[in-house]
Amino acid sequence: MVIDTNVTGISHERLQSVDRFLQANYIDAGKIPGALTVVYRRGEIAHFSALGMADIERSVPVREDTIYRIYSMTKPIASVAFMQLVEKGLVALDDPVHKHIPEWENLAVYQAGVHLAFRTTPVERPMQIVDLLRHTSGLTYGFQQSTNVDAAYRQLGIGQLERHGTLDDMVQKLAGVPLDFSPGTAWNYSVSTDVIGYLVGKISGVPFDEYLRTHIFDPLDMPDTDFHVHAGKESRFSACYASGSMGPPSPQSGPPKTLLLDNPEKSMYLQPPTMFSGGGGLVSTASDYLRFCRMLLNGGTLDGAQILSPKTIELMTLNHLPDGKDLPALSRSMFSEATFNGVGFGLGFSVVVDPAQLMVPASKGSYSWGGAASTYFWIDPREELIGIFMTQLLPSSTYPIRRELATLVYSAFTESNGM
Repeated sequence: MVIDTNVTGISHERLQSVDRFLQANYIDAGKIPGALTVVYRRGEIAHFSALGMADIERSVPVREDTIYRIYSMTKPIASVAFMQLVEKGLVALDDPVHKHIPEWENLAVYQAGVHLAFRTTPVERPMQIVDLLRHTSGLTYGFQQSTNVDAAYRQLGIGQLERHGTLDDMVQKLAGVPLDFSPGTAWNYSVSTDVIGYLVGKISGVPFDEYLRTHIFDPLDMPDTDFHVHAGKESRFSACYASGSMGPPSPQSGPPKTLLLDNPEKSMYLQPPTMFSGGGGLVSTASDYLRFCRMLLNGGTLDGAQILSPKTIELMTLNHLPDGKDLPALSRSMFSEATFNGVGFGLGFSVVVDPAQLMVPASKGSYSWGGAASTYFWIDPREELIGIFMTQLLPSSTYPIRRELATLVYSAFTESNGM
């Protein structure tokens, strides 16, 4: 990437503090293996750095073209694909989901009991498409480990970052499990975007993975983004690590060290999956994801390829939570890729609704999301800003890197268009 040290409104010198901070506090401290950071403002790359290792065991450094598991940063891509179908009039946001998945017409809400012996009550209203996009569907994730419903997900193998099975299998299994709550009454991070991927394939008549390739990746020139690492690119694939806190207790003092979780030479990502997860299945590079973000920031078009209308992106990046509430008012999630205070949710992204409540420099209307291995992006339309952070450490809640990174980047501003 070519850095423009003369990007207006931001100090190149102050941006160097990003690298110093990450190196001293995270990489040298052994908390993360390495990091790739991109700051894009006013049409130019204001900062780019590749620090540390992509693969500690084989001494492979982070490079510009390192390939990462982006996990839930797949969700905005799947949501954009679905909104293309909305633009074509093939589906509407207020459609009941059972219009497209008839097996779901009689979904009910959990009242008591366990899998195979659930007691349920009727939904207050049918689940709508918009509920899937904003995570108010009543679905959940098995790893939430908070209710008997997510326990059933674990028993049935639903939403466990699996690469086997199919989207059809998942949808059929979900038909037999009650919802955690009536659609539209709460927010819960869930397999909703996997269902969105299923619907993209069903409604378009094109398999989900093929649809993404022909309607997003190829038009935007994102050659390294797919559901697996293609032959010839294996040497660029990062290892994935877990925080030492996920392993057995250690008598050693100091921060938990990283544990190798997925060896890039033996990874399941080297082969195509059968389960094309719209919620977390993609691998990508910082360069590819920057092109996706630039398209969003630019109103749906990049280098002559129009992916969405500007009005559709405006709609997607509004707060769609019922009654304009924020996540603290509606969330039932133990886990999310967003900080809750001052944040709402749009159609595929978290959205800043009150920077004062967030207590981190931001602009109202900024939108973002992250991945389970601590990757992250945010887009600030008011400031014409994109930030992308790539690393590979599970879980993403281990360290507050995202808040720290945003603070460091905004601290380098010399001009602002307001909050």
